[in-house]
Amino acid sequence: MTDELALLVADVFEAAGLLRRSGEAVASAEGQTQARWQLLSVVSEEALPVARAARRLGITRQGVQRVANDIVREGMAEFRPNPDHRGSPLLALTPLGRRTLEKITARAAEVHRDLTADIPQDDIAAARRLLRRLNEQLRRREREGG
Repeated sequence: MTDELALLVADVFEAAGLLRRSGEAVASAEGQTQARWQLLSVVSEEALPVARAARRLGITRQGVQRVANDIVREGMAEFRPNPDHRGSPLLALTPLGRRTLEKITARAAEVHRDLTADIPQDDIAAARRLLRRLNEQLRRREREGG
């Protein structure tokens, strides 16, 4: 018998790669990278220390620090004092960073509309529900050490 979960995992990895390449194309149309887009997005709601942004993105602090330094150097973000931890400043968007993120997000919304034009919204919602359930199961197992 075929292991449907193994096939789903393979499909998710394939989709992730394709979506990553699509995201790179979207971001590059605005002169950015997907890594910059993700970091701009993760600090758009609230300023965060680099380590916390890295945890939210699921990548290394060092990688996020490099991207953070780049977007600060280009004026899209700034480091602000962190009242809770002097050695870990908060990364916050500047007006230029907000405008850049808005442009990328608008372009992505167009791509998403085109991509899903012939896929019923109920199918997308069902896929999301399934992935959220799997993610929760995986997080639970991780917490339990398994």
